[in-house]
Amino acid sequence: MKFTVSQDSLADALSVVLKGAGGATTLPILNGVLIKAYDGVLELHTTNTEISIKHRITARVDEPGEAVVPCKLFSNITKALPDAPVSFEVVERQAVISCAKSSFRLNMLDPRDFPEFPAYAIESCVDLPVSVLSEMVSRVWRVASKDRSRGVLTGVLMTVENNTIRLVATDSYRLAVCDTQVETSNLEGSFEAIVPSESLNDALSVMGDAPTIMVGVTDAQVVFEAGNTCYVTRRMKESFPSYRMLIPSACAMTAKLDNTSFAAAVKRVSAIGSGNPTLRFDIDTEAGVLKLTLISSDQGYASETLDIEAEGKSGCTGFSCHYIADFFNMAGHDKDLTLEIQDYGRPAVFKTYGKVNYLYLAMPIRLSE
Repeated sequence: MKFTVSQDSLADALSVVLKGAGGATTLPILNGVLIKAYDGVLELHTTNTEISIKHRITARVDEPGEAVVPCKLFSNITKALPDAPVSFEVVERQAVISCAKSSFRLNMLDPRDFPEFPAYAIESCVDLPVSVLSEMVSRVWRVASKDRSRGVLTGVLMTVENNTIRLVATDSYRLAVCDTQVETSNLEGSFEAIVPSESLNDALSVMGDAPTIMVGVTDAQVVFEAGNTCYVTRRMKESFPSYRMLIPSACAMTAKLDNTSFAAAVKRVSAIGSGNPTLRFDIDTEAGVLKLTLISSDQGYASETLDIEAEGKSGCTGFSCHYIADFFNMAGHDKDLTLEIQDYGRPAVFKTYGKVNYLYLAMPIRLSE
């Protein structure tokens, strides 16, 4: 096996497939990248117990063949090489890598031990703009539970119907929903899949330069294809919680706030907090005032008052400071923000409107008087 390829092309390709290598596995072969060289093409493949990634680039192939080398090590070497052609040759079970005046020899693993790339036959698919879907994923995926024992709560529900994309995630303490309108001319009927949240985020991150992405499903898989990249992950088969029942149909208090000003105030007040303190909201609808208060037993006390447009019942409630900070990190740059409270002892709903509509529901924390 022998090929030559540009340093930047190889470095970019390895950065794409690196997300599929290793992880929590104890199998050495899964820490590697399978490289296939044939007909002027390099095909790179990585896999772990959760995902498989395949990426193709052009190269000058002098001798076709297959090789498996440690993916992270090969990636680190390639990124450090100068901007010059990279030569790769298999010599006596070692990969000889040369670039300008640099030379490396890497021990290889047996390509016969590397798992086959998953075979799939797409049952339903939809083409979506990458930029829009990436923005939507960035607003919901962190809300999904990180605890793998919680099953479907580690996933994101994705639906496409009547030219509307919707993503939903919850960890049972908060809920994030975003939707937008987009042309889906190739979709017949509706599309639905529950995708592991980290896989969904990774798939979009490695395909961010493509204009569109195909999202397809089989009975057990979710497949993402864009350009020369294919990303396959498992399809979660459990039933997603009935999230619509969690969203209040009416509210006792509605307030309109400037998103930027509110975010800045939360950041200032939270500066004295350590751990995960409670952020108190005191709302006076008649005066049109929201007072934010944070008390830290270690650091002290902080408060700030904001002018708001509000109607309904006055009252106070509290939320995890981290949950409110997460909301602002995910809400984007939409200027207007609406806060809706059904009851001061029940979840609050934050909403922003723009190209992507965003809803964030957070459970309250009992306040100590």
